[in-house]
Amino acid sequence: MRVVFAGTPEVALPALDAIVASDHELVGIVTRPDAPSGRGRKLVASPVAQRGEELGVPVLKPDHPREPEFQAALRELRPDCCPVVAYGALLPQSALDIPEHGWINLHFSCLPAWRGAAPVQHSIWAGDEVTGATTFRIVKAMDAGPMFGVMTERIRDTDTAGDLLGRLAEGGAGLLVQTLDGIEDGSLVTREQQEEGVSMAPKILVEDARVDWSEPAVAVDRRIRACTPFPGAWSLFEGERIKIGAVSIEEASLPPGEIEVGKNHVLVGTGSQAVRLGEVKAFGKKQMAAADWARGVRLASGARLGV
Repeated sequence: MRVVFAGTPEVALPALDAIVASDHELVGIVTRPDAPSGRGRKLVASPVAQRGEELGVPVLKPDHPREPEFQAALRELRPDCCPVVAYGALLPQSALDIPEHGWINLHFSCLPAWRGAAPVQHSIWAGDEVTGATTFRIVKAMDAGPMFGVMTERIRDTDTAGDLLGRLAEGGAGLLVQTLDGIEDGSLVTREQQEEGVSMAPKILVEDARVDWSEPAVAVDRRIRACTPFPGAWSLFEGERIKIGAVSIEEASLPPGEIEVGKNHVLVGTGSQAVRLGEVKAFGKKQMAAADWARGVRLASGARLGV
């Protein structure tokens, strides 16, 4: 089939590369416009746009896919199908109607669970044991279209959102190509999503990532892993924000937010057991081991996080 791939961030690259290596013909790419990046705030093309330029295929960067100019350019590419991975913009019906076989999304959850922008983060935060990826035809309602295929993936106890998303991106790439193959040869039949079991996964904001040390250690651990690497879990120390890396749960007990400093460790109290800090990033500093951070700020036991 002639396909136009839609995606923006790095997590979409495994699927794009898998399509390039398949028997399908990549005739174009749709991605978000160049965005400011770095200290100089220079405009930088998305990872998907950069890969498209390397491949030498047309790259479309509409401000919004409802633009008539974009839709005219898409029609000129004559796609049979538009596979999508983390594109980042809502598609109007007029755009959805252009390819004969529609727009096929690779979504990183087992639908109907965790519809929305942050399914991987929410699955970790909720303590799910298993998640996965689903291919489905995009319809007007968010992530509610009929499904083609599903893969599953166990969530490990130490998984951050970045770890899990990386595995799902790799495994989901194969699922997306298999879905395109099945659509082309007519062997795939869609099935509607169940009415029961729907859960929503809205975007996680910076304020959501603030660690609440009064929560049990398990909840603290899940929040931190769900928010790593983005937007980054954080807490206050002496009135300044510091980012908190993955933690491990200890048998010790301390009041919520209270710090215990050892030679090679830093413990923080929660609503249950204490947690051992892994890495810390203070404002304007590099990320470092918690013990090194503690020595640098001359941290003493009895100090507190969160105030």
